[in-house]
Amino acid sequence: MGDTAVNKTTTTLNTPPLTKPKPANSRQAKWAEDRSVFPIYLALGKQLEIEIPFPPEKRNLPEKPDLELFDEVESWLDEMDQRVAVHELRKLLQTTTLNANESSLCALIHRQLRKSSKTNVDRDKIDFLLVQYFALCAPPKIYHKLIEPGDVALVMKPVLGDVPATHLAWCEPLEDMIDTLGTFRSLRDILKTNFIEQGRKVKETAGGMFYDPAALLAFVRFNFLLRRTFIELMHADLIAIRSGLAQLETAGVKTMDCQNFGLSGAEALAKIRDIADEWKQPFQKEYTERSVNQTFEKLLGLRTDVERALGKLAPKVIDSAASKARTSSPAVADQPLDSGRDAGKLEPGTPSVKKTAAAGVSKVAASAGLDFEACLEKIWEQLIATPPTRGRSMTTVRIGAARILMSSWEVSAFVSEDGPSAEDLRRAVVARAMVTAAVESAKESGNATSMDRALSIARIEVSRLQERVDIAKQAKDTEAAVNLGISTKRLLSALDEAEKI
Repeated sequence: MGDTAVNKTTTTLNTPPLTKPKPANSRQAKWAEDRSVFPIYLALGKQLEIEIPFPPEKRNLPEKPDLELFDEVESWLDEMDQRVAVHELRKLLQTTTLNANESSLCALIHRQLRKSSKTNVDRDKIDFLLVQYFALCAPPKIYHKLIEPGDVALVMKPVLGDVPATHLAWCEPLEDMIDTLGTFRSLRDILKTNFIEQGRKVKETAGGMFYDPAALLAFVRFNFLLRRTFIELMHADLIAIRSGLAQLETAGVKTMDCQNFGLSGAEALAKIRDIADEWKQPFQKEYTERSVNQTFEKLLGLRTDVERALGKLAPKVIDSAASKARTSSPAVADQPLDSGRDAGKLEPGTPSVKKTAAAGVSKVAASAGLDFEACLEKIWEQLIATPPTRGRSMTTVRIGAARILMSSWEVSAFVSEDGPSAEDLRRAVVARAMVTAAVESAKESGNATSMDRALSIARIEVSRLQERVDIAKQAKDTEAAVNLGISTKRLLSALDEAEKI
Protein backbone atom coordinates (compact mmCIF):
# COMPACT_ATOMS: atom_id res chain seq x y z
CA MET A 1 0.00 0.00 0.00
CA GLY A 2 3.03 2.20 0.32
CA ASP A 3 1.64 5.25 2.05
CA THR A 4 -0.91 3.15 3.97
CA ALA A 5 -3.22 6.13 4.63
CA VAL A 6 -3.09 9.88 4.24
CA ASN A 7 -2.74 11.67 7.57
CA LYS A 8 -4.38 15.07 7.70
CA THR A 9 -2.31 16.23 10.67
CA THR A 10 0.96 17.95 9.87
CA THR A 11 3.61 17.37 12.50
CA THR A 12 7.22 18.37 12.04
CA LEU A 13 9.82 15.86 13.12
CA ASN A 14 13.33 17.14 13.73
CA THR A 15 15.30 14.13 12.62
CA PRO A 16 18.92 13.89 11.53
CA PRO A 17 19.46 13.34 7.80
CA LEU A 18 19.84 9.66 6.92
CA THR A 19 22.71 10.40 4.57
CA LYS A 20 25.37 13.05 5.28
CA PRO A 21 26.13 15.42 2.39
CA LYS A 22 29.39 14.76 0.65
CA PRO A 23 32.02 17.20 1.96
CA ALA A 24 33.65 17.70 -1.44
CA ASN A 25 31.80 19.22 -4.37
CA SER A 26 28.49 18.89 -2.48
CA ARG A 27 26.71 21.46 -4.64
CA GLN A 28 27.53 19.53 -7.81
CA ALA A 29 26.33 16.31 -6.16
CA LYS A 30 23.12 18.07 -5.15
CA TRP A 31 22.68 19.35 -8.70
CA ALA A 32 23.09 15.85 -10.11
CA GLU A 33 20.29 14.75 -7.80
CA ASP A 34 18.14 17.72 -8.84
CA ARG A 35 18.60 16.88 -12.53
CA SER A 36 17.56 13.30 -11.84
CA VAL A 37 14.30 14.20 -10.08
CA PHE A 38 13.47 17.24 -12.26
CA PRO A 39 11.44 15.22 -14.87
CA ILE A 40 9.22 13.86 -12.09
CA TYR A 41 8.50 17.34 -10.75
CA LEU A 42 7.83 18.62 -14.26
CA ALA A 43 5.31 15.83 -14.79
CA LEU A 44 3.70 16.61 -11.43
CA GLY A 45 3.40 20.27 -12.41
CA LYS A 46 1.65 19.33 -15.67
CA GLN A 47 -0.60 16.76 -13.97
CA LEU A 48 -1.72 19.22 -11.28
CA GLU A 49 -1.79 22.20 -13.64
CA ILE A 50 0.76 24.06 -11.54
CA GLU A 51 2.65 26.82 -13.27
CA ILE A 52 6.17 25.75 -14.23
CA PRO A 53 8.59 28.72 -14.06
CA PHE A 54 10.91 27.25 -16.68
CA PRO A 55 10.11 27.66 -20.39
CA PRO A 56 10.23 24.45 -22.49
CA GLU A 57 13.62 25.33 -23.99
CA LYS A 58 15.17 25.54 -20.50
CA ARG A 59 13.77 22.32 -19.06
CA ASN A 60 16.72 20.23 -20.19
CA LEU A 61 19.02 21.13 -17.31
CA PRO A 62 22.76 21.47 -18.08
CA GLU A 63 25.36 19.34 -16.33
CA LYS A 64 26.91 22.37 -14.65
CA PRO A 65 24.57 25.21 -13.65
CA ASP A 66 25.34 28.78 -12.78
CA LEU A 67 24.42 29.86 -9.27
CA GLU A 68 21.22 31.59 -10.36
CA LEU A 69 19.83 28.50 -12.13
CA PHE A 70 20.83 26.28 -9.22
CA ASP A 71 18.93 28.48 -6.75
CA GLU A 72 15.89 28.72 -9.03
CA VAL A 73 15.63 24.96 -9.44
CA GLU A 74 16.18 24.32 -5.74
CA SER A 75 13.53 26.87 -4.80
CA TRP A 76 10.98 25.40 -7.21
CA LEU A 77 11.60 21.83 -6.09
CA ASP A 78 11.14 22.89 -2.46
CA GLU A 79 7.90 24.65 -3.37
CA MET A 80 6.62 21.57 -5.19
CA ASP A 81 7.45 19.41 -2.17
CA GLN A 82 5.11 21.59 -0.13
CA ARG A 83 2.28 21.55 -2.69
CA VAL A 84 2.20 17.92 -3.82
CA ALA A 85 0.22 15.43 -1.73
CA VAL A 86 1.29 11.82 -1.44
CA HIS A 87 -1.73 10.48 -3.36
CA GLU A 88 -0.87 12.85 -6.24
CA LEU A 89 2.69 11.54 -6.31
CA ARG A 90 1.40 7.99 -6.14
CA LYS A 91 -0.97 8.53 -9.07
CA LEU A 92 1.82 9.91 -11.23
CA LEU A 93 4.30 7.13 -10.51
CA GLN A 94 1.76 4.31 -10.79
CA THR A 95 0.31 5.48 -14.11
CA THR A 96 3.39 6.65 -16.06
CA THR A 97 6.74 5.27 -17.17
CA LEU A 98 8.48 7.59 -14.70
CA ASN A 99 8.08 4.78 -12.21
CA ALA A 100 10.49 2.65 -14.26
CA ASN A 101 13.47 4.95 -13.68
CA GLU A 102 15.44 3.42 -10.81
CA SER A 103 17.95 6.25 -10.49
CA SER A 104 15.26 8.95 -10.41
CA LEU A 105 13.31 7.10 -7.72
CA CYS A 106 16.49 6.66 -5.68
CA ALA A 107 17.31 10.36 -6.02
CA LEU A 108 13.77 11.36 -5.03
CA ILE A 109 13.94 9.17 -1.91
CA HIS A 110 17.32 10.65 -0.96
CA ARG A 111 15.94 14.14 -1.42
CA GLN A 112 13.12 13.41 1.05
CA LEU A 113 15.32 11.57 3.54
CA ARG A 114 17.93 14.34 3.68
CA LYS A 115 15.46 16.84 5.08
CA SER A 116 16.41 17.66 8.65
CA SER A 117 12.78 18.51 9.52
CA LYS A 118 10.13 16.19 8.18
CA THR A 119 6.35 16.55 8.33
CA ASN A 120 3.90 13.67 8.34
CA VAL A 121 3.39 14.34 4.62
CA ASP A 122 7.14 13.91 4.05
CA ARG A 123 7.03 10.68 6.05
CA ASP A 124 4.13 9.31 3.99
CA LYS A 125 5.92 10.19 0.76
CA ILE A 126 9.03 8.37 1.93
CA ASP A 127 6.93 5.39 2.98
CA PHE A 128 5.32 5.21 -0.47
CA LEU A 129 8.50 5.84 -2.47
CA LEU A 130 10.45 3.14 -0.67
CA VAL A 131 7.90 0.45 -1.48
CA GLN A 132 7.71 1.71 -5.08
CA TYR A 133 11.48 1.33 -5.37
CA PHE A 134 11.30 -2.19 -3.93
CA ALA A 135 8.50 -3.17 -6.34
CA LEU A 136 10.58 -1.86 -9.25
CA CYS A 137 13.90 -3.41 -8.31
CA ALA A 138 13.00 -6.71 -6.61
CA PRO A 139 14.17 -9.63 -8.81
CA PRO A 140 11.53 -12.13 -9.95
CA LYS A 141 12.97 -14.93 -7.83
CA ILE A 142 11.91 -13.15 -4.62
CA TYR A 143 8.98 -11.20 -6.01
CA HIS A 144 6.36 -13.84 -5.22
CA LYS A 145 7.63 -15.64 -2.15
CA LEU A 146 7.09 -14.72 1.51
CA ILE A 147 9.75 -12.05 1.42
CA GLU A 148 12.22 -12.09 4.31
CA PRO A 149 13.83 -9.00 5.91
CA GLY A 150 17.17 -9.93 4.35
CA ASP A 151 15.60 -9.90 0.87
CA VAL A 152 14.37 -6.36 1.44
CA ALA A 153 17.75 -5.21 2.78
CA LEU A 154 19.48 -6.50 -0.36
CA VAL A 155 17.10 -4.78 -2.78
CA MET A 156 17.10 -1.51 -0.84
CA LYS A 157 20.90 -1.32 -0.48
CA PRO A 158 21.33 1.35 -3.22
CA VAL A 159 18.90 3.58 -1.31
CA LEU A 160 19.58 2.83 2.35
CA GLY A 161 23.10 1.41 2.23
CA ASP A 162 24.24 -1.68 4.15
CA VAL A 163 21.50 -2.11 6.73
CA PRO A 164 21.34 -5.25 8.88
CA ALA A 165 17.84 -6.74 8.97
CA THR A 166 17.58 -6.04 12.71
CA HIS A 167 14.42 -7.03 14.56
CA LEU A 168 12.84 -4.04 16.28
CA ALA A 169 10.44 -4.81 19.12
CA TRP A 170 8.15 -1.89 18.32
CA CYS A 171 7.73 -3.19 14.75
CA GLU A 172 6.39 -6.53 16.01
CA PRO A 173 2.75 -5.64 15.11
CA LEU A 174 3.85 -5.45 11.46
CA GLU A 175 5.32 -8.95 11.65
CA ASP A 176 2.15 -10.32 13.25
CA MET A 177 0.05 -8.89 10.42
CA ILE A 178 2.42 -10.29 7.79
CA ASP A 179 2.02 -13.76 9.32
CA THR A 180 -1.77 -13.42 9.05
CA LEU A 181 -1.73 -12.27 5.40
CA GLY A 182 -0.91 -15.78 4.20
CA THR A 183 -4.15 -17.14 5.67
CA PHE A 184 -6.47 -14.93 3.59
CA ARG A 185 -8.36 -16.56 0.74
CA SER A 186 -10.63 -13.71 -0.37
CA LEU A 187 -11.05 -9.97 -0.12
CA ARG A 188 -13.75 -10.65 2.44
CA ASP A 189 -11.12 -12.09 4.79
CA ILE A 190 -8.84 -9.08 4.63
CA LEU A 191 -11.71 -6.60 4.87
CA LYS A 192 -12.63 -8.13 8.22
CA THR A 193 -9.33 -6.79 9.56
CA ASN A 194 -8.18 -3.22 10.10
CA PHE A 195 -4.66 -3.78 8.77
CA ILE A 196 -4.48 -0.44 6.96
CA GLU A 197 -5.38 1.41 10.14
CA GLN A 198 -3.07 -0.73 12.27
CA GLY A 199 -0.13 -0.11 9.94
CA ARG A 200 -0.84 3.62 9.99
CA LYS A 201 -0.93 3.65 13.80
CA VAL A 202 2.41 1.86 14.07
CA LYS A 203 3.89 4.43 11.69
CA GLU A 204 2.40 7.40 13.53
CA THR A 205 3.41 6.26 17.02
CA ALA A 206 6.97 5.63 15.85
CA GLY A 207 7.80 9.35 15.66
CA GLY A 208 11.44 9.84 14.72
CA MET A 209 12.10 6.09 15.12
CA PHE A 210 10.34 5.58 11.79
CA TYR A 211 13.52 6.79 10.04
CA ASP A 212 15.71 4.14 11.64
CA PRO A 213 16.99 2.25 8.57
CA ALA A 214 15.94 -1.09 10.07
CA ALA A 215 12.44 0.31 10.64
CA LEU A 216 12.26 1.54 7.06
CA LEU A 217 13.05 -2.00 5.88
CA ALA A 218 10.28 -3.39 8.10
CA PHE A 219 7.74 -0.95 6.66
CA VAL A 220 8.81 -1.67 3.08
CA ARG A 221 8.27 -5.38 3.67
CA PHE A 222 4.89 -4.89 5.35
CA ASN A 223 3.62 -2.39 2.76
CA PHE A 224 4.65 -4.52 -0.21
CA LEU A 225 3.19 -7.76 1.15
CA LEU A 226 -0.06 -6.03 2.13
CA ARG A 227 -0.40 -4.40 -1.28
CA ARG A 228 0.47 -7.66 -3.04
CA THR A 229 -2.19 -9.52 -1.03
CA PHE A 230 -4.84 -6.93 -1.92
CA ILE A 231 -3.94 -7.18 -5.61
CA GLU A 232 -3.95 -11.00 -5.64
CA LEU A 233 -7.31 -11.22 -3.89
CA MET A 234 -8.86 -8.42 -5.94
CA HIS A 235 -7.86 -10.03 -9.23
CA ALA A 236 -9.11 -13.43 -8.08
CA ASP A 237 -12.54 -11.86 -7.56
CA LEU A 238 -12.38 -10.01 -10.88
CA ILE A 239 -11.48 -13.18 -12.75
CA ALA A 240 -14.39 -15.01 -11.09
CA ILE A 241 -16.73 -12.16 -12.10
CA ARG A 242 -15.54 -12.16 -15.72
CA SER A 243 -15.74 -15.93 -15.94
CA GLY A 244 -19.29 -15.86 -14.58
CA LEU A 245 -20.33 -13.15 -17.02
CA ALA A 246 -18.89 -15.19 -19.87
CA GLN A 247 -21.03 -18.17 -18.85
CA LEU A 248 -24.13 -15.98 -18.61
CA GLU A 249 -23.50 -14.57 -22.08
CA THR A 250 -22.95 -18.04 -23.51
CA ALA A 251 -26.26 -19.14 -21.96
CA GLY A 252 -28.01 -16.27 -23.74
CA VAL A 253 -28.61 -14.09 -20.67
CA LYS A 254 -28.94 -10.39 -21.57
CA THR A 255 -29.56 -8.67 -18.23
CA MET A 256 -28.95 -9.36 -14.54
CA ASP A 257 -29.88 -8.03 -11.11
CA CYS A 258 -27.03 -5.81 -9.84
CA GLN A 259 -28.59 -4.35 -6.71
CA ASN A 260 -25.80 -5.60 -4.43
CA PHE A 261 -23.40 -3.59 -6.55
CA GLY A 262 -25.66 -0.54 -6.34
CA LEU A 263 -27.28 -0.63 -9.77
CA SER A 264 -30.73 -1.66 -10.97
CA GLY A 265 -32.42 -5.03 -10.98
CA ALA A 266 -32.04 -5.39 -14.76
CA GLU A 267 -28.64 -4.19 -15.96
CA ALA A 268 -27.32 -5.14 -19.40
CA LEU A 269 -24.56 -7.75 -19.23
CA ALA A 270 -22.48 -5.69 -21.68
CA LYS A 271 -22.48 -2.80 -19.21
CA ILE A 272 -21.40 -5.07 -16.35
CA ARG A 273 -18.65 -6.51 -18.54
CA ASP A 274 -17.36 -2.98 -19.16
CA ILE A 275 -17.38 -2.24 -15.43
CA ALA A 276 -15.42 -5.41 -14.64
CA ASP A 277 -12.92 -4.84 -17.46
CA GLU A 278 -12.27 -1.24 -16.42
CA TRP A 279 -12.08 -1.84 -12.67
CA LYS A 280 -9.29 0.24 -11.17
CA GLN A 281 -7.38 -0.18 -7.94
CA PRO A 282 -8.71 2.32 -5.35
CA PHE A 283 -5.27 3.65 -4.48
CA GLN A 284 -4.76 6.40 -7.04
CA LYS A 285 -6.78 8.91 -5.04
CA GLU A 286 -6.50 10.08 -1.47
CA TYR A 287 -7.73 7.13 0.53
CA THR A 288 -8.44 5.87 4.01
CA GLU A 289 -9.22 2.43 5.33
CA ARG A 290 -12.92 3.26 5.03
CA SER A 291 -12.73 4.31 1.38
CA VAL A 292 -10.69 1.24 0.43
CA ASN A 293 -13.12 -1.04 2.24
CA GLN A 294 -16.10 0.60 0.52
CA THR A 295 -14.53 0.11 -2.89
CA PHE A 296 -13.76 -3.55 -2.31
CA GLU A 297 -17.20 -4.16 -0.77
CA LYS A 298 -18.68 -2.98 -4.07
CA LEU A 299 -16.49 -5.48 -5.92
CA LEU A 300 -17.64 -8.28 -3.64
CA GLY A 301 -21.22 -7.12 -4.15
CA LEU A 302 -20.75 -7.43 -7.91
CA ARG A 303 -19.39 -10.95 -7.52
CA THR A 304 -22.42 -11.84 -5.40
CA ASP A 305 -24.74 -10.48 -8.10
CA VAL A 306 -22.98 -12.52 -10.80
CA GLU A 307 -23.05 -15.71 -8.73
CA ARG A 308 -26.75 -15.28 -7.97
CA ALA A 309 -27.45 -14.80 -11.66
CA LEU A 310 -25.56 -18.03 -12.38
CA GLY A 311 -27.52 -19.80 -9.67
CA LYS A 312 -30.80 -18.88 -11.35
CA LEU A 313 -29.84 -20.67 -14.55
CA ALA A 314 -31.60 -24.02 -14.85
CA PRO A 315 -29.16 -26.98 -14.93
CA LYS A 316 -30.27 -27.81 -18.47
CA VAL A 317 -29.44 -24.25 -19.58
CA ILE A 318 -25.97 -24.57 -18.06
CA ASP A 319 -25.48 -27.94 -19.72
CA SER A 320 -26.60 -26.50 -23.04
CA ALA A 321 -24.24 -23.55 -22.69
CA ALA A 322 -21.32 -25.81 -21.82
CA SER A 323 -22.08 -28.08 -24.77
CA LYS A 324 -22.30 -25.08 -27.10
CA ALA A 325 -19.00 -23.73 -25.77
CA ARG A 326 -17.27 -27.06 -26.36
CA THR A 327 -18.10 -26.90 -30.06
CA SER A 328 -16.53 -23.46 -30.44
CA SER A 329 -13.40 -21.67 -29.31
CA PRO A 330 -12.93 -21.99 -25.52
CA ALA A 331 -12.21 -18.28 -25.45
CA VAL A 332 -15.79 -17.61 -24.30
CA ALA A 333 -14.94 -14.03 -23.37
CA ASP A 334 -12.15 -12.20 -25.14
CA GLN A 335 -11.94 -9.35 -22.64
CA PRO A 336 -8.49 -8.14 -21.56
CA LEU A 337 -7.68 -8.05 -17.84
CA ASP A 338 -6.99 -4.34 -18.13
CA SER A 339 -7.32 -1.60 -20.71
CA GLY A 340 -3.70 -1.90 -21.80
CA ARG A 341 -3.86 -5.50 -22.96
CA ASP A 342 -5.96 -5.35 -26.14
CA ALA A 343 -3.39 -7.53 -27.86
CA GLY A 344 -4.87 -10.47 -25.96
CA LYS A 345 -8.19 -10.37 -27.82
CA LEU A 346 -9.06 -13.01 -30.37
CA GLU A 347 -9.55 -11.88 -33.94
CA PRO A 348 -11.57 -13.69 -36.61
CA GLY A 349 -9.69 -16.73 -37.84
CA THR A 350 -7.51 -16.98 -34.72
CA PRO A 351 -6.69 -20.61 -33.82
CA SER A 352 -8.53 -22.04 -30.82
CA VAL A 353 -7.04 -21.48 -27.38
CA LYS A 354 -6.13 -25.08 -26.76
CA LYS A 355 -4.35 -25.40 -30.11
CA THR A 356 -2.48 -22.15 -29.53
CA ALA A 357 -1.40 -23.21 -26.08
CA ALA A 358 -0.05 -26.53 -27.26
CA ALA A 359 1.67 -25.27 -30.39
CA GLY A 360 4.82 -24.07 -28.64
CA VAL A 361 5.47 -27.37 -26.87
CA SER A 362 4.15 -29.90 -29.35
CA LYS A 363 7.63 -30.82 -30.57
CA VAL A 364 8.89 -31.30 -27.01
CA ALA A 365 5.86 -33.38 -26.08
CA ALA A 366 6.22 -35.53 -29.19
CA SER A 367 9.87 -36.23 -28.52
CA ALA A 368 9.05 -37.20 -24.93
CA GLY A 369 6.30 -39.57 -26.03
CA LEU A 370 3.69 -37.62 -24.03
CA ASP A 371 0.47 -36.02 -25.24
CA PHE A 372 0.58 -32.45 -23.97
CA GLU A 373 -2.46 -31.42 -26.02
CA ALA A 374 -4.57 -34.34 -24.77
CA CYS A 375 -3.83 -33.31 -21.19
CA LEU A 376 -4.79 -29.74 -22.05
CA GLU A 377 -8.03 -30.97 -23.61
CA LYS A 378 -8.99 -33.06 -20.57
CA ILE A 379 -8.46 -30.13 -18.22
CA TRP A 380 -10.40 -27.77 -20.44
CA GLU A 381 -13.35 -30.14 -20.86
CA GLN A 382 -13.68 -30.62 -17.10
CA LEU A 383 -13.58 -26.89 -16.43
CA ILE A 384 -15.91 -25.72 -19.17
CA ALA A 385 -18.52 -28.35 -18.22
CA THR A 386 -18.70 -27.28 -14.56
CA PRO A 387 -19.74 -23.75 -13.56
CA PRO A 388 -17.70 -22.22 -10.70
CA THR A 389 -19.01 -22.82 -7.19
CA ARG A 390 -19.88 -19.72 -5.24
CA GLY A 391 -17.19 -18.63 -2.77
CA ARG A 392 -14.75 -21.25 -4.01
CA SER A 393 -11.23 -20.02 -4.79
CA MET A 394 -9.81 -23.42 -5.83
CA THR A 395 -11.08 -25.95 -8.39
CA THR A 396 -10.03 -29.58 -8.74
CA VAL A 397 -9.54 -31.48 -12.00
CA ARG A 398 -8.47 -35.09 -12.45
CA ILE A 399 -5.84 -36.45 -14.81
CA GLY A 400 -5.62 -40.19 -14.35
CA ALA A 401 -5.24 -40.89 -10.64
CA ALA A 402 -3.99 -37.37 -9.96
CA ARG A 403 -6.03 -34.50 -8.53
CA ILE A 404 -4.83 -31.04 -9.57
CA LEU A 405 -5.92 -27.98 -7.61
CA MET A 406 -6.31 -24.87 -9.77
CA SER A 407 -6.66 -21.25 -8.67
CA SER A 408 -9.43 -19.06 -10.06
CA TRP A 409 -7.08 -17.22 -12.44
CA GLU A 410 -5.81 -20.54 -13.81
CA VAL A 411 -9.38 -21.68 -14.41
CA SER A 412 -10.16 -18.39 -16.15
CA ALA A 413 -7.14 -18.84 -18.43
CA PHE A 414 -8.82 -21.99 -19.78
CA VAL A 415 -12.45 -20.90 -19.99
CA SER A 416 -12.65 -17.15 -20.48
CA GLU A 417 -9.33 -15.41 -21.09
CA ASP A 418 -6.91 -15.30 -23.99
CA GLY A 419 -3.57 -13.71 -24.80
CA PRO A 420 0.07 -14.41 -23.88
CA SER A 421 -0.50 -14.42 -20.12
CA ALA A 422 -3.42 -16.85 -20.34
CA GLU A 423 -1.41 -19.15 -22.60
CA ASP A 424 1.47 -19.12 -20.11
CA LEU A 425 -0.92 -20.05 -17.30
CA ARG A 426 -2.41 -22.92 -19.30
CA ARG A 427 1.02 -24.32 -20.06
CA ALA A 428 2.03 -24.05 -16.40
CA VAL A 429 -1.09 -25.97 -15.32
CA VAL A 430 -0.68 -28.66 -17.99
CA ALA A 431 2.98 -29.18 -17.08
CA ARG A 432 2.04 -29.45 -13.40
CA ALA A 433 -0.75 -31.90 -14.23
CA MET A 434 1.57 -34.07 -16.30
CA VAL A 435 4.16 -34.22 -13.51
CA THR A 436 1.53 -35.00 -10.86
CA ALA A 437 -0.13 -37.67 -13.00
CA ALA A 438 3.26 -39.25 -13.82
CA VAL A 439 4.16 -39.37 -10.14
CA GLU A 440 0.90 -41.15 -9.27
CA SER A 441 1.45 -43.58 -12.13
CA ALA A 442 5.02 -44.29 -11.01
CA LYS A 443 3.83 -44.99 -7.47
CA GLU A 444 1.26 -47.48 -8.73
CA SER A 445 3.34 -49.25 -11.40
CA GLY A 446 6.89 -48.77 -10.16
CA ASN A 447 7.85 -47.61 -13.67
CA ALA A 448 9.29 -44.06 -13.65
CA THR A 449 9.80 -43.77 -17.41
CA SER A 450 6.79 -41.52 -17.95
CA MET A 451 7.79 -39.43 -14.94
CA ASP A 452 11.22 -38.73 -16.40
CA ARG A 453 9.61 -37.50 -19.61
CA ALA A 454 7.13 -35.31 -17.73
CA LEU A 455 9.94 -33.81 -15.66
CA SER A 456 11.85 -32.98 -18.83
CA ILE A 457 8.90 -31.02 -20.22
CA ALA A 458 8.23 -29.34 -16.88
CA ARG A 459 11.82 -28.11 -16.54
CA ILE A 460 11.62 -26.50 -19.98
CA GLU A 461 8.36 -24.83 -19.00
CA VAL A 462 9.79 -23.55 -15.69
CA SER A 463 12.68 -21.89 -17.49
CA ARG A 464 10.34 -20.24 -20.00
CA LEU A 465 7.81 -19.20 -17.34
CA GLN A 466 10.46 -17.55 -15.20
CA GLU A 467 11.43 -15.43 -18.18
CA ARG A 468 7.77 -14.54 -18.74
CA VAL A 469 7.41 -13.46 -15.12
CA ASP A 470 10.41 -11.19 -15.52
CA ILE A 471 8.97 -9.69 -18.72
CA ALA A 472 5.59 -9.07 -17.08
CA LYS A 473 7.26 -7.43 -14.11
CA GLN A 474 9.35 -5.15 -16.30
CA ALA A 475 6.20 -4.22 -18.23
CA LYS A 476 4.54 -3.28 -14.92
CA ASP A 477 1.82 -5.87 -15.57
CA THR A 478 1.37 -6.65 -11.89
CA GLU A 479 -1.55 -9.00 -12.44
CA ALA A 480 0.30 -11.18 -14.93
CA ALA A 481 3.49 -11.14 -12.85
CA VAL A 482 1.72 -12.17 -9.65
CA ASN A 483 -0.44 -14.87 -11.23
CA LEU A 484 2.34 -16.34 -13.36
CA GLY A 485 4.71 -16.26 -10.40
CA ILE A 486 2.37 -18.25 -8.20
CA SER A 487 1.61 -20.80 -10.93
CA THR A 488 5.33 -21.18 -11.66
CA LYS A 489 6.02 -21.73 -7.98
CA ARG A 490 3.40 -24.49 -7.90
CA LEU A 491 5.03 -26.17 -10.89
CA LEU A 492 8.40 -25.96 -9.12
CA SER A 493 6.86 -27.54 -6.01
CA ALA A 494 5.48 -30.41 -8.12
CA LEU A 495 8.95 -30.88 -9.62
CA ASP A 496 10.57 -30.92 -6.18
CA GLU A 497 8.13 -33.57 -4.96
CA ALA A 498 8.64 -35.68 -8.06
CA GLU A 499 12.42 -35.56 -7.79
CA LYS A 500 12.26 -37.00 -4.26
CA ILE A 501 10.80 -40.26 -5.58
